[in-house]
Amino acid sequence: MIQYLVMDVDGTLTDGKIYMGNDGEVFKAFSIKDGCGIKDIAIPAGIIPVIITARKSNIVSLRCKELSITEVYQGIRNKFELLSNLISDFSTVAYIGDDILDLQCMVPIKKAGGIIGCPSDAVDKVKNIADFIADHKGGDGAVRDFIEWIIK
Repeated sequence: MIQYLVMDVDGTLTDGKIYMGNDGEVFKAFSIKDGCGIKDIAIPAGIIPVIITARKSNIVSLRCKELSITEVYQGIRNKFELLSNLISDFSTVAYIGDDILDLQCMVPIKKAGGIIGCPSDAVDKVKNIADFIADHKGGDGAVRDFIEWIIK
């Protein structure tokens, strides 16, 4: 049974573009469908959402607060080390990501019997390991697709 939904941000919960101005990152676009899937489907089903992202952004903190995601880890390039410290049984994890940095978690989760998902525009190395490839791109409802598939 899935207890944790671990998500990457850029390219998974967003379109993967970084919008920058003179003072740094200006904005990120998030799908309202993904947000509803997390807050209104996954959390009520007893699934704990976890964000692990390599970048740091106040925008991500604000969005997570809005969605009641309390497990938020930013600026993490060694995602596997953090994940190993958080969760001991990877068979209870569903992980969705889009790029090669996510593979360090995806491979051991899949080997342990957990579930791997990705957006339709993920890189091929991620698609090749995925149990589920969303119909939607990152930032356009891919996380919602994955959540609905997990719940079924």
